[in-house]
Amino acid sequence: MHLKRWITAIVTLPGLLYIIVQKNVLFFSFFICIICLIALWEYFNITISFKETNNKFQRSLIPLVAFFFAPAIILSATSKSLELIISLIAINFIISVFISLFLFKKNNNIVEIIFKQTLSVIYIPLFLAFLVLIRNEPDGIKWLLFFLAVIFAGDTGAYYTGTYFGKHKLCPAVSPGKTIEGAFGGLSANLLIGILAKVIFMPDLKWITCILFCLSIGIAGQVGDLFESELKRTACVKDSGALLPGHGGILDRIDALLFAAPAAYLFIIHYIPG
Repeated sequence: MHLKRWITAIVTLPGLLYIIVQKNVLFFSFFICIICLIALWEYFNITISFKETNNKFQRSLIPLVAFFFAPAIILSATSKSLELIISLIAINFIISVFISLFLFKKNNNIVEIIFKQTLSVIYIPLFLAFLVLIRNEPDGIKWLLFFLAVIFAGDTGAYYTGTYFGKHKLCPAVSPGKTIEGAFGGLSANLLIGILAKVIFMPDLKWITCILFCLSIGIAGQVGDLFESELKRTACVKDSGALLPGHGGILDRIDALLFAAPAAYLFIIHYIPG
């Protein structure tokens, strides 16, 4: 398992760095769209079961709407159009409700599917859109590299600290494997790599600002990790998929990043002088 994790990381890292440093932000946005669509597919496989309807068409029709709006939301972030992003989320909900009116007679659980679909649009494409917004900021490439280094370090630190030193359960009802020691190990890794990343990417950033930034996105990332664990535990599955050997699915790899991205963006635009 450990070897597979490191091989996957080493193989994918150069490609990810190449995509991030490209001057054309659309190139990065299209990459995020692909990640988004795969993560959506995994999300719906977890959250919407055949128990909610025996009709495969009914089960897939409303989620299908999300696959149309998700890329539009992310591409809207390329032009920093927050108004359009909000409008797309609202229109997605309205269309889903409209479709449900014709399906309700045969499936009175359709409202639950609507809520799960609406959550998917907020949880995945909207949160991923914040990566594009960060990329569009002044020094956006540096901020994105800084952010990703801190988040991925926190994931790795929490995993190995919890594996070798974890004794006290963090939230056993949600994720029995996660420990308090792992959580502190993750935050320590956030800070350690954050300090290193500051020196490399943001030498003018104040130390206190760097520490607060790393802790903020580190805590948000751990909440995101636990939220995905809630989804998987509800569905009684171990991983969201098997696309990334040693990691599981795409959603397993980006669960912390999803919650941390909005926190990072708000921190950058409101608390860091530009």
